Amino acid sequence: MFSKQQTKSDLAKMPTKFDPPALSAPDGGPPRKTAPKVASLVAENITLEGSLSGEGELHIDGIVRGDVRIAKLTIGDTGHVEGSIYADVVEARGRVIGAITAKQVRLYGTSYVDGDITHEQLAMETGAFFQGRSLKFQRPPAPQPAATAPSSSSSSLPAAASTDASPIKSGLEVPVAPASSAPQPKPVF
Repeated sequence: MFSKQQTKSDLAKMPTKFDPPALSAPDGGPPRKTAPKVASLVAENITLEGSLSGEGELHIDGIVRGDVRIAKLTIGDTGHVEGSIYADVVEARGRVIGAITAKQVRLYGTSYVDGDITHEQLAMETGAFFQGRSLKFQRPPAPQPAATAPSSSSSSLPAAASTDASPIKSGLEVPVAPASSAPQPKPVF
C-alpha cells in the first residue's frame, strides 16, 4: 500500500509551497489575501516598563509595569501587570495591581487582582482573589423622542449621548457632573 517510491519526476510535479485560496473582496473587486490575526505575547522571562497600547490582542506571561490599552488582554498564570488596564475584554489568570476598566472581565481561579474593576460584565471563578471595588457601567436607555414641546415647568437636563465607542478609542473620559441636585446620567463607554 505504501510501497511506491517517489521518483524525481514525481517530486518535480509537486508544488514547492502551498498558497491558500484568495478571498474575493466584498465589493466584487480583485481577490485579496488576509493574514490571520495573532495575539502579541509578552513572554515569561520579559519585563516591560512603560505603557502599551494597540487595537489587537495581547497575551502577558511576563511583567508589565505601566498602563495597558488594548482591545483584548489575556494575563497568563505567570503574567503580572502593575498599572491600569483599559480594554474591551480582559481575561486574568495572573496578577494585576491596578484598576481594570473593560466591557467584559473574567477572573479565573488563579487570578489575583488588587484594584477597582469597572465593567459591564464581570465573571469570577472560585479561588480568584479580588480586593477593590466592582463598579458596573450601564448604558443609559435610548433617549425617547419628544412628541410635544417641553413645558416650562419641566427641568431641561442635557440628553446623554449614547455612543458605542470602545474604551480604547474614547479614553474613557467621564464627564464632570455639574453642581445640581438632579440625578446625572451614568458614564458611557
